[in-house]
Amino acid sequence: MSPISRIEEAFSAVHLSHEEINRYSRHLIMPEITIDGQKRIKSSRVLCIGAGGLGSPLLLYLAAAGVGKLGIVDYDVVDYSNLQRQVIHTSLDVGVPKVESARNRIMDINPNVEVEAYTTALNSTNALEIFRDYDVIVDGTDNFPTRYLVNDACVLLGKPNVYGSIFRFDGQVTVFWAKHGPCYRCLYPEPPPPGLVPSCAEGGVLGVLPGVIGLLQATETLKLITGAGKPLIGRLLIYDALKPSFKELKLRKNPNCPVCGDSPTIRELIDYEEFCGMPAVEAAKKADDPTVPSISAVELRQRMLHAADSFTLLDIREPHEELIVKLPGARLIPPAELPRRLHEFDSARDIILICKNGSRSADAVRLFQHSGFTKVWNVRGGLDAYASEADNSLPKY
Repeated sequence: MSPISRIEEAFSAVHLSHEEINRYSRHLIMPEITIDGQKRIKSSRVLCIGAGGLGSPLLLYLAAAGVGKLGIVDYDVVDYSNLQRQVIHTSLDVGVPKVESARNRIMDINPNVEVEAYTTALNSTNALEIFRDYDVIVDGTDNFPTRYLVNDACVLLGKPNVYGSIFRFDGQVTVFWAKHGPCYRCLYPEPPPPGLVPSCAEGGVLGVLPGVIGLLQATETLKLITGAGKPLIGRLLIYDALKPSFKELKLRKNPNCPVCGDSPTIRELIDYEEFCGMPAVEAAKKADDPTVPSISAVELRQRMLHAADSFTLLDIREPHEELIVKLPGARLIPPAELPRRLHEFDSARDIILICKNGSRSADAVRLFQHSGFTKVWNVRGGLDAYASEADNSLPKY
């Protein structure tokens, strides 16, 4: 695979200072990189979608490697729950926009790197404009609407998309580049049904796993920039941290792919939230569905204090989550068990449902409604909101 065309045209005019020669000396003495390869790295522009679990190691190592310009797209702020795996941020950064925290850390590592921060939600109206000036796009997102958006924008612009995903103990890495192989839609023509695949916020992730996958993405990015080795185009690398093992699957271009196939039907960006049937900001909007009756965490607290016998409080989480925090008087039923246990409830009695963030309990309210129950309510924001708004003695996780 030859180096990316714009870099190939630009690198010969790039100069390395004495400080940079010293800084990157371990690259320069490698015959696969040499000084020309380092100039290509310095000439390159890489855009990272997300400054979270995958974006953290990716940005740290691309900055250390000397990538000339790093773009970062992320509209979120640093939270304590991020610090277990998002190693570019520190405790002092809690509450700070992730792009600012990441930029500060990058400047500490390598002040020669230019950083462009985009504190915005990526969408169909801004993706092409943001992507246009970058050589490689790296997808560090965790939701399906954004993954399809990143893929389609890269195909339309002819950009390589270095893809990574993580969940619990498993990770995947590949390079989608429609000019040379399949795209994301060739592998996943349709998104899964909403709610079928839990997010990391719902299912968890081993803290070190993003380091493994993010560094593999960084490696693939540098290979594309320098032309060294064989990039993971048409190959999906799967990592199982529990065994541990790596497995490689061959991917084929789909001639009927609607965006990169022989007769594409997608020639512009679409509404990806509608296409996936779910919002990119996964849990919040889902839990705030106006069709789901709800109460606030403060209202639940008042009822628990003054009318605890007047309702059933149902906890829609997994048993291991209850070990972290438990509400007094709550009855725990995991989501998978609930459909076959609806007969255990009295439809004449008020039933209030709660989970971690209000998402799973909102689904459970719908299940009760479809079964004829009318006196059911979801706690908006779940236990996270309860710990923040009603009882700050409880931990958040």
